[in-house]
Amino acid sequence: MRRRATLFLTALSFVFVGSACADSHDGARAYDHGNDHITQEVHINADTEDAVKIAHISKTQSPNSSTLQITPQTPIETRPAPVSQAGFQAKVPLDCVGVIKQGGAVRCQTLPDQKVKIARTPDDFYYETADKDGILLVGFDRDEKRTIISADQSVIDYNFTPRDYKISRIDGLPPSQVSSFSEAQLKKIRSSTARKTKGFASRAQNVGLVDGFTYPVEDARKTSPFGAQRILNGEPKRPHFGVDMAAPVGTPIYAPADGTISLADDDLYFEGAMVMIDHGQGLNSMYLHVSEIYVEAGQWVKRGDKIAAIGSKGRSTGPHLCWRLKWRNRNLDPEILTEWPIDAPIDGTEGDTHNEHH
Repeated sequence: MRRRATLFLTALSFVFVGSACADSHDGARAYDHGNDHITQEVHINADTEDAVKIAHISKTQSPNSSTLQITPQTPIETRPAPVSQAGFQAKVPLDCVGVIKQGGAVRCQTLPDQKVKIARTPDDFYYETADKDGILLVGFDRDEKRTIISADQSVIDYNFTPRDYKISRIDGLPPSQVSSFSEAQLKKIRSSTARKTKGFASRAQNVGLVDGFTYPVEDARKTSPFGAQRILNGEPKRPHFGVDMAAPVGTPIYAPADGTISLADDDLYFEGAMVMIDHGQGLNSMYLHVSEIYVEAGQWVKRGDKIAAIGSKGRSTGPHLCWRLKWRNRNLDPEILTEWPIDAPIDGTEGDTHNEHH
């Protein structure tokens, strides 16, 4: 059942112990400044940075993986802004709708092939190009403070209120899943990271995100929320960038929105088995620890299609789904996109759902 909810900020600060989930999907750390850029050096899993600093992408694909191959595309020439009959250049239309919170995302409408500037500060910015229909997706990181979206003279400036995140303590994990790795394990970690990096490099042209997400599992019990600070076997680690949902092994997992399968791999070190869906322009959702995979790379899926089944492969203490979302190397909250607005658009600042500038 699709949940629609009024936007609100949840203040939670208690300690929780739940199912362990791999925090190993960062892919390329480098800020992705272009649609045809694939980073050739990537940091290993966040929890293994002390053990392995850099991994070079392998040119050999694992026989157990199915990875969408990415081909750089010729840049599209930006169309000029419209000119009024009086000869003055009119403002480029820019209209963004979505969940405007840390971890959220918006779907923007502007001119076809319009060049759009995305900035955090006046000195920290890059450009994206809207698709042939004028659609551009923009995501907000877990700790995003400010995002400025501009097209020519039209500007939308988002300032975010910090969210409160839980602390999640998990004990009893094997040392080989936390910080102590043999050379053979490090070799598999490098291979896994290389294949995931190719999946993260996907930039599907068809935008499947239209009105947010539905939940990928029915009747699941949430055991860990997005953004929780992880402490594994007493060692502080990076935040948990997924939503953990416990359910019996074999429980179906469904696509929460349309998209292209950018990775389907059943032999990853931390994740065990994982499916990745590109919902357009590199907005990749991930489904970890699955027991079965029903799709393959390059396949187009629609909301509600069965893509996998709940499992407990990889770094996991019990059957569950770790549901993750990433855009341009920013970690997003997939669950918060179930709050996509359905009411009439309103104007306002952070926390509202719609901004329009003409």
